[in-house]
Amino acid sequence: MNDEDQRGGLEAGTHEAGTDGAGALGTGHREVADAVVENPPTGTLSAERIAAKALEARLLGGERKLRRREVAGGVGLSLLSARKLWRALGFPNFGDDDVAFTERDQAALSTAVGMVRAGMLTEEAAISVTRAIGQMTDRMVVWQIEALVEDMVHEQGLTDAQARKRLVHELPALVDPLEEMLVYSWRRQLNAGVQRLAVRAEAGLQASEEGREGDEDDAPLPLARAVGFADLVSYTSLSRRMNEKTLAKLVQRFENKCAEIISVGGGRLVKTVGDEVLYIAETPAAGAEISLALAEAFTRDEILPEARVAMVWGRILSRLGDIYGPTVNLAARLTTLADPGTVLVDSMTAAALDQDERFVLIPQDVENVRGFGEIQPVTLARGRGKGLVLD
Repeated sequence: MNDEDQRGGLEAGTHEAGTDGAGALGTGHREVADAVVENPPTGTLSAERIAAKALEARLLGGERKLRRREVAGGVGLSLLSARKLWRALGFPNFGDDDVAFTERDQAALSTAVGMVRAGMLTEEAAISVTRAIGQMTDRMVVWQIEALVEDMVHEQGLTDAQARKRLVHELPALVDPLEEMLVYSWRRQLNAGVQRLAVRAEAGLQASEEGREGDEDDAPLPLARAVGFADLVSYTSLSRRMNEKTLAKLVQRFENKCAEIISVGGGRLVKTVGDEVLYIAETPAAGAEISLALAEAFTRDEILPEARVAMVWGRILSRLGDIYGPTVNLAARLTTLADPGTVLVDSMTAAALDQDERFVLIPQDVENVRGFGEIQPVTLARGRGKGLVLD
């Protein structure tokens, strides 16, 4: 395989903007850009292009002036190894002659390589961690941009196209506070993750043995968790009757409500896929409280339809920010069996909750569940207590 087959690159910012004079607007870029909007230039660059060039210089830490070989060589790394890290971050390819990188790109590459050279991470671990950063920040940036555009459309009376053009003028004032919030949140989430996935993991494993005594099928999986699914009823038919704006509001309302309830219950929202949310909790009781709160919240909601909810206590494998294993599959299967507004668990999860007066457990008829054979679903209902209290 020749060098051209090993191309890789690191790119951020605006693809269309060039590099000539990228930093010319300096710290006063917003005032200058606003003035340009009122007095459009007569040259080849539009007001948006000028603002985008200034924003790019700020975000990338300077002007693009390095080629990929110069960046890799500057940290004593082969182009192939550099390409692995760049692709893990999700950046597209560049050619040998493309002047596409800044000194900050080189510093970031040096940081990643330095962790491997210092023995802090293996190369495989470094690539995996880098991929996590790339995928999460990519999704986060898309979410933030769409939220800002939507807000400008709503608050300033702009069209979607006008808001997207205006964004390059509004965003510079938000860069520093958003960056501060990102770092703050990452530190908090890292601490919570360490507690959840390491410090309290042993207690969870012991609880799993007690709740699933005699079940050895999923024993090799490392973590014990309550795994739950919540699925909106009739979402497909509703979405067909809604316009894009109304559907977006429905999905956002669903995700926000789920995130709030799961967070208050001490769980973690793993992911949302359209009309369905996957979440986990550290104990069967916490998973049960979250599941009941979700079912009750959507039953009371005046806009959203009811939800089918299911929760299973068992072992899982956590990788790439997602979770895997038979416990996850069984929870998904039970969700399809649940009636709207109700919560189903399996018999083993019911056994783990049986002595808790906060819950009422009602056995149902045995069902033949694909991949699991005969399973007895158990309806989970509210017992004593108020359940989760949402501020």
